[in-house]
Amino acid sequence: MELILNFFNWLNGIVWGVPMIVLIIGTGLFLQLRLGFMPIRKLVYGFRMIWKSRTPGSDAEGEITPYAALMTALSGTIGTGNIAGVATAIAVGGPGALFWMWITAFVGMATKYAEVVVAVKYREVDDKGEHVGGPMFAIKNGLGRHWHWLGTAFAFFGGLAGFGIGNMVQANGIAAAIENSFGVQTWITGIVLTGVTGLVVLGGIRRIGAVAEKVVPFMAIIYLICVVVVLALFAGNIPAALATIVSDAFTGTAAAGGFLGSTILMAMQKGVARGIFSNEAGLGTAGIAQASGSTSNPVFSGVIGMMGTFIDTIIICTLTGLAIMVTGVWTSGETGALLSSLAFEAALPGYGKYVLTICLALFAFTTILGWAYYAEKCWEFLLGTVSEKPFRLMWTIAVFFGATLSLDFAWLVADTLNALMAIPNLISLLLLSPIIVKLTREYFAPGGESRI
Repeated sequence: MELILNFFNWLNGIVWGVPMIVLIIGTGLFLQLRLGFMPIRKLVYGFRMIWKSRTPGSDAEGEITPYAALMTALSGTIGTGNIAGVATAIAVGGPGALFWMWITAFVGMATKYAEVVVAVKYREVDDKGEHVGGPMFAIKNGLGRHWHWLGTAFAFFGGLAGFGIGNMVQANGIAAAIENSFGVQTWITGIVLTGVTGLVVLGGIRRIGAVAEKVVPFMAIIYLICVVVVLALFAGNIPAALATIVSDAFTGTAAAGGFLGSTILMAMQKGVARGIFSNEAGLGTAGIAQASGSTSNPVFSGVIGMMGTFIDTIIICTLTGLAIMVTGVWTSGETGALLSSLAFEAALPGYGKYVLTICLALFAFTTILGWAYYAEKCWEFLLGTVSEKPFRLMWTIAVFFGATLSLDFAWLVADTLNALMAIPNLISLLLLSPIIVKLTREYFAPGGESRI
């Protein structure tokens, strides 16, 4: 076991090293430049289209609305990464890590837009009559048969990563948080969580989408209200916190309190890795969700999809990071969800940790639902629709084991597989960028938008 652990530690260090940082940020920046910074210029338009996407046109094809698809994608991204992931990035990489999360998000908006556009452009209808898409189909239908192996690699890594980062790790976070705050044993949480997951997942994308579009907005609003309360109570510390975040991104962070100090490279690595863990820009997962959405134009879906990155990282992760900074708990030496809990307790003594636990449980549960669909479509690409029912059953059972077992190794493996998922997806986006630019120009040409 020690040999396997050492191997994954070594592999993780490679796949999340400088080359990966260059590939992720470089691809996003390249796409932003090719698109003339459209994802940033069209932010207001994007929010308008989210509202419009609740009622797609009569000529739109798909199983759920683009709005429900966005909520499904957000259910997969708004999870432990927004609470535990941000805290870990700051605890290990210093405040500067949050700055690099912002950079990852702003360039990642172009990446997320592009991966949704090609996912919808090259989607297929499976033998059950449902629309399916994502990086594996974009590679297969967009790049041709000589690149089929790259799509297979994505599907394989995605199918495995789902059981880690999208299932067991999330279930473990829920069970641990509930046990710590309310004293409920993990096996009890595991049983309840397994039952609720089965009720939703066994119903497929329509049921997942229906649950996501109701639960995700509710949980996000509740969490944002709570964080704003924390920031309001420590409002005087916000300017200094922002200054520290920016300055430490380029200078590193000196040791303070229980914080051991960090370098610029460490801040970049943790910021990029946790940024991707949080918003999944570059992983290609949003394309899998949006491919099932009712739409008549891939660019329209791309605009809806890119807004998920802004909402997830620029809004939710930023507020979490600021809460940790302004309350001063970032130097405590703690990490993960416990560090975020300390921030809430500092502002809301006596019940802050309970509020955070409930938010964390909702965030992580919806992530289990979103990733269930992603992983299912990866295995469907590899094995066909015959894998559907066995997969859903295995996914549901895995939740119980995730809630009751120690998962330090699962975190490491899942983090590594995330990077291995990103590589095929980013390569395909670079190769398909001329198609992405062409579709974008046609859509935003005079009269183009009116045709959706």
